[in-house]
Amino acid sequence: MTLAFDLLLGLALLWSGWRALTTPSLDRALVLFIAFGLLMALAWARLAAPDIGLAEAAVGAGLTGALLLDAWRAGAAQGSAMKRIGVVGLALAFVGALAASILDLGPAAVDLRVPVAANLAQSGVSHPVTAVLLNFRGYDTLLEIAVLLLALLAILAVDGEAGASRPRPSHAVLQSLARLAAPLMVVLAVYLLWAGAFRPGGAFQAGAVLAAAAVLLHLVGLVPAWRTPRLRLRFGLAAGFAVFLAVAAGLLAQGALLQYPAEMAGRLILLIEASLTASLGLILAGLFLFLSRNEIDGP
Repeated sequence: MTLAFDLLLGLALLWSGWRALTTPSLDRALVLFIAFGLLMALAWARLAAPDIGLAEAAVGAGLTGALLLDAWRAGAAQGSAMKRIGVVGLALAFVGALAASILDLGPAAVDLRVPVAANLAQSGVSHPVTAVLLNFRGYDTLLEIAVLLLALLAILAVDGEAGASRPRPSHAVLQSLARLAAPLMVVLAVYLLWAGAFRPGGAFQAGAVLAAAAVLLHLVGLVPAWRTPRLRLRFGLAAGFAVFLAVAAGLLAQGALLQYPAEMAGRLILLIEASLTASLGLILAGLFLFLSRNEIDGP
């Protein structure tokens, strides 16, 4: 039964991906893209990688899908047949190159599962993924946050200042459902932040859920697109990176970059994760809401 389900899931991934690339209808392609992202999240869960599955569902299918739908609603041009053929060709070339690279990989020189398990007690958390991301390889995560923040700053620099726009209010039922869903999403984000120390979750997943709540409220007309960020919003956007960098600088002064003292590791990771949750939520929401501020509302 499990094998049959996995086979059907793999076939559904191939079919939805192919149809998203080849369908002549742009709106149908966007729906298929979102469906592909949700199926991919389920596939990651089946591969025992729920952390990646949560990120794929929230960012790959959720925020990215909403951004593409918003661009389509604002009047994005329909691609020509030649453009679609070119995109399909590039996608097939990329899949071929990726498959060749994977098949060419040799056995891993070092099995990192053993040293991670051996040092997990000193990491401050009991979940190996969180231990790697926030302790053993914390500088990778620090640079990832910096890249996200720079991407948002680049959007603001290129797009310039514009007035905030509020989409047309949706039906009252949709607004009521959004008002009910948003607090539940905030509670879920808090749970994911708390659970990240000992099970799948953490700051990125929690921040993505917070961002999805903001996007949902915007799409039903309850939250306007954002203007150029004021001081408090700028502080919120940079707070996570600033706290992470301050902790790294303090530890570097003691002789090692992000090497936490065993007795303080758990508290420092919680401080970093809590600040990152708020900042990642604002950054991911900003990637959508700042781009939506120049949207031309319908009549």
